[in-house]
Amino acid sequence: MRGRFSRRAWLRQAAHLGGSLPLVGYPALISEFLQRSQPSQQRSQPAPQRSQPAQQQPSERPPLFENDPTKYRFTRDEDEFLESIERTTFQFFWNETNPVTGLVKDRSHADGTDQRNVASIAATGFGLTAHCIADQRGWEQRMEIRDRVRNTLRFVATRVQHEHGFYAHFLNIQNGERVFQSEVSSVDTAIFLCGVLTCRAYFDDAEIYELATTVFERVDWLWMLQAHRTLAMGWTPEHGFIKTRWDSYSEHMMIYLLGLGSASHTLPVATWSAWSRPTFEFNGIRYISAKAPLFIHQYSHAWFDFRGRRDHFADYFTNSVIATKVHKLWCLELAQQFPDYSEDLWGITASDSVRGYTAWGGPPEMGRIDGSVVSCATAGSLPFLPQETLRVLRYMRENYAQKAWRTYGFVDAFNPLTNWYSADVLGIDLGITILMAENARTGFVWEQFMKNDEAIRGMTRAGFHELLTPQPLNS
Repeated sequence: MRGRFSRRAWLRQAAHLGGSLPLVGYPALISEFLQRSQPSQQRSQPAPQRSQPAQQQPSERPPLFENDPTKYRFTRDEDEFLESIERTTFQFFWNETNPVTGLVKDRSHADGTDQRNVASIAATGFGLTAHCIADQRGWEQRMEIRDRVRNTLRFVATRVQHEHGFYAHFLNIQNGERVFQSEVSSVDTAIFLCGVLTCRAYFDDAEIYELATTVFERVDWLWMLQAHRTLAMGWTPEHGFIKTRWDSYSEHMMIYLLGLGSASHTLPVATWSAWSRPTFEFNGIRYISAKAPLFIHQYSHAWFDFRGRRDHFADYFTNSVIATKVHKLWCLELAQQFPDYSEDLWGITASDSVRGYTAWGGPPEMGRIDGSVVSCATAGSLPFLPQETLRVLRYMRENYAQKAWRTYGFVDAFNPLTNWYSADVLGIDLGITILMAENARTGFVWEQFMKNDEAIRGMTRAGFHELLTPQPLNS
């Protein structure tokens, strides 16, 4: 189990806490972003009046962004640094995967000596994608990598119990049986399916293609919808469907897009517009978000390529850029309480803590912030703020490597102020690290995943189209 606070628990608490804020006092960048982010019938309305005094007009503020992140190119030294992070992180997915079942551990000791036998279906999805990266980069023998992928798909397709194609969050790594009475999870299944489809697109292998197609096409998205407007978060045989639903902005975009793209059990187009997109504000900067950790702005972006595209409501890539920048600015404000936070060291998302697994982050602040930093908060944001997140990762490696850098890369979290370092690494946190590092470097995961007809069809049915002009990133 992930400590004292499961992700399902915090999702239940946070699902309905997001809300809209007054449309006042935001820089020109955000003004234009939000005007483009409103439904077409609302765009003709006049922009809200700004209330700042003259000396604080937006034109006099420093720019939020110095460069367009999509155009940033890493130097050779920076690329080699990210290569070392990716390759070291991949060792978790190589060593902590059961070679027979192909299931990946939910967590492991950071030093690699671990006998726990709990896998997670989400970590397995990240692992499948990580194996594509490893094959492309030549980190292991290619036949061994393909065998691992085949074993995973064979076992899940034929041995792991499912409900209408959805899988339990936590599984016994040796036999695939449900453990902890965990929920049959819509989002964790979606993460797994993204890995499945990435492998189907990348490997030129008939068996992988057939198995991946079988696993994907048997998912009954309409069953999880229950004739409602939005999808349920999950189901258990003991209590039925979880009451909370994916009805407000979160990491769930991948779930709806996969369901919209399915040819066998297609979600209605109306489900895409059925969930709300609350507007949050921080120091005059407004963006779509939720009262939730930073990873909600990362997970769907690990596979679906939102760059240069928008739907009826928003440009989600730009929104994640803004949300990441806001998170950094919020961390810098916290330096008054926690002096370790600086331009060199920031980033908090759901992770281990001295009190157990914690859904912390902000803004607005959630959880008992104590000065801890979480490497996957910045690593998972590399495509959004490449220079600023890379600066943090290098600082961590250079100054805390003795305790924070272990067999599988960075420990899950650490606190320089109290000298606390997590003893573990988590599969989903290492997964978002390696996938987003690779996307920032080459766009490889985006390129492979978007070869799938299901991905293209899902985004098309959701109303995505290419931006006619680039989204501005300077105020």
